[in-house]
Amino acid sequence: MNETTDLYSTEVVTPTKKSKPLGTDAQGIQKTMRPHHYLGDGVAQIALNSISGLIGMVTYFYTDKVGIAAATVGTIMLITKLVNAFTDLLMGRIVDGTKSKYGKARPWMLWMALPALAAIILLFTVPADASNTVKTIYALATVIFASAIVYTGIAIPYGSLMAIRTKSVEERGKMGLTRTIFGYMIGIVVSVVLIPVTNMLGGDQKAWIIVAVVLGLLSAIALVLTFLSSKENNANVNLNESDNVPFWESIKLLLQNKYWIIMLFAQLFINMMYTLNGSTGIYYTKYILGNEDLIGIMGAIGLIPVFLGFALVGPMIKKFGLSSTARIGLIVGIAALGIRCFMPYSFVAALVLGGITTLATIPMMAVGGVLVNNTVEYGEWKTGKRLVGMVNSANSFGVKIGMGLAAAMIGWILAMGDYDGTLTTQPDSAITSILVLTVYLPVAILVLTYLCLRKYDLDAKYPQIVKELEERRSQQ
Repeated sequence: MNETTDLYSTEVVTPTKKSKPLGTDAQGIQKTMRPHHYLGDGVAQIALNSISGLIGMVTYFYTDKVGIAAATVGTIMLITKLVNAFTDLLMGRIVDGTKSKYGKARPWMLWMALPALAAIILLFTVPADASNTVKTIYALATVIFASAIVYTGIAIPYGSLMAIRTKSVEERGKMGLTRTIFGYMIGIVVSVVLIPVTNMLGGDQKAWIIVAVVLGLLSAIALVLTFLSSKENNANVNLNESDNVPFWESIKLLLQNKYWIIMLFAQLFINMMYTLNGSTGIYYTKYILGNEDLIGIMGAIGLIPVFLGFALVGPMIKKFGLSSTARIGLIVGIAALGIRCFMPYSFVAALVLGGITTLATIPMMAVGGVLVNNTVEYGEWKTGKRLVGMVNSANSFGVKIGMGLAAAMIGWILAMGDYDGTLTTQPDSAITSILVLTVYLPVAILVLTYLCLRKYDLDAKYPQIVKELEERRSQQ
């Protein structure tokens, strides 16, 4: 029986009746993944979205359950993301320099399992009876630990796995879609089910801690499963090629990668949108619609466009390509939100147009990480250096800064409207602030994201870039 070796894999693949050769994708690039690989890879998104979703909800938890001022919470979120600005880039360099028998990125899935469990629980164990100063310091410390250390320690290696696992755009697209499905499932739990469940458990701090323990355990298990099901395919790649690049030189190389810069800003803006959607719905249902439990109903109905979006993304990518699929979705979202601006108090508009907006953001969720990782090959082609970890700093950096700015803006805009979480009825100024956060501001954010992606034309160039890189390596 003849043995063959995958072009991008160090694993010798022996064709059998049970294991057929994977072949190449439509662009002629060797495929390396089977269905169970996608599932094992995607499940780690549970940990990332649990952390990011819960950090988005702590604004409501701190203002309405613990009693921290909204403006203070906004400042906490901003400080956290300023810290993230450094830890993201540092983690990218750490990944590029990691040397382990399991590879560069894969071992971090295992190493971060227990820290993820601890970080999620600690977010909600702030001493409720302590002074405001103690509460503020505790909140700042735990949010920094969860976001700047644990989330970063997972997100950048996880993003890097996509570039290391396969060079096939087709497989990367499937990885992105699978990750989005897992992420959205846990995102629904956090943004939609969290409030009704905690209310059922008593609505107090203890209820929130119980939910955090469950999500923390799920996150730890998910990371271990991703570690067990993943592998790194590094044949024909010099694993030490990025180890000797100094940190600041890596930054200069990234700034020469125009597509990295585009995705840095695109990820920043779209994650502002995600954070606003995930964190402000409770304020809208509680004070605009008059019933906070309606968020569960809206979330349940909102699953329809989510499933529709997942069904459409694959065929859209095949027909239009990655970046065009994202741009089409953004245009639809801009139109839906633009109409909703004229009927901001309408529950029907919130359901229908909000559902269309959700549908419109699914493509960017699915392809964002893929668009980032495709810049790895462009950067290597342009500069001769393959900086997988540092390139994925764009994804995590943009995610964190976007989340931080949005979370800070939530606190600040609520404070500008004289919002007080202890009041049953809010003043008109606070109602206006809530409408700004839930209706008007998201339109501007989607427009900015679209303008960024208009400049991303790497899809058409990618096959030729991969071909030229292989020719260079064969010559070396």
